Amino acid sequence: MFATQSAAAYAKVGIETNVSTANPHQLVLMLFDGALLAINSAAISMSNGDVVAKGMSTSKAIEIITYGLKASLDGEAGGDLAGRLGALYDYMCQRLFFANAENNEAILNEVSGLLNDLREAWAQIGQQVAQSGNDTNPEQAG
Repeated sequence: MFATQSAAAYAKVGIETNVSTANPHQLVLMLFDGALLAINSAAISMSNGDVVAKGMSTSKAIEIITYGLKASLDGEAGGDLAGRLGALYDYMCQRLFFANAENNEAILNEVSGLLNDLREAWAQIGQQVAQSGNDTNPEQAG
């Protein structure tokens, strides 16, 4: 019990340290990772029949997508792309809600796949900007 609490406390400090030292691009990657982790936890809880944990993990993923990823979109700078991403994030949240209500792991996999694709594209943008030494801000589209 003590070891579990210690490990959780250590992990929390590590995450907080990463957040405080991350640039905006890395923070968005961390949001993707957090949402993916929450969806994975929901799938595990679903397969274990743990309704409470499944609901909590699904809710966490929805919150990260809504209040993290979608909220970080800049409609002015991102234009049409930001609008499309916002609609996709709304779709993902609706699908997660249904996955939870219907106990449907296939829907969790669908949303996870969409998030993985976006995460990989976002990571590649960051690498390209870093390699080019360009000072443009990739976070504007979010």
